[in-house]
Amino acid sequence: MTTAISTANRTLYTIGHSNHSMERFLELLRMHEITAVADVRSVPYSRYCPQFDRENLQQFLQRIGCRYVFLGEELGGKRREPECYINGQIDYEKVATLPAFREGCERLLRGVAEYRIALLCAEKDPANCHRTLLVSRALRNRLTILHILADGSTLLHEEVERRITEKSETKLLDKVAP
Repeated sequence: MTTAISTANRTLYTIGHSNHSMERFLELLRMHEITAVADVRSVPYSRYCPQFDRENLQQFLQRIGCRYVFLGEELGGKRREPECYINGQIDYEKVATLPAFREGCERLLRGVAEYRIALLCAEKDPANCHRTLLVSRALRNRLTILHILADGSTLLHEEVERRITEKSETKLLDKVAP
């Protein structure tokens, strides 16, 4: 089932928690008036930044009136399905065809109608993260996507893609949209 949603006023944000303090992370969310965080980490725990462990993060977000939803099983970059790997490397094109991935995308599309959502992953730079290479790419024709950077500025998804292709020979997927 595909939801037909115009990109007008439909914006999805992404953010990497990196090694931010919780105070800085919450400041970035407030700066962009984020009302819900969709955690797309496959494993919602951090050995290096335990403040971003799932339960801790939920508590901090709740204190500022921000909702939390874990979508790592649907939209995570490390998959349990063996068919998503070729010689040990994740194949995002295959991930994008999974029913669970498509349902996760649909949940986001429904969610942006009610909330100002930020996808959360660990990577500071969106160009190095599956939230750009997989999830944002799959939704780019259906939503405006803005990546929140560590300094608080944002980059349009198209600019991040342009930066990726300019910096390397990484072949971006041509067909990922659910």
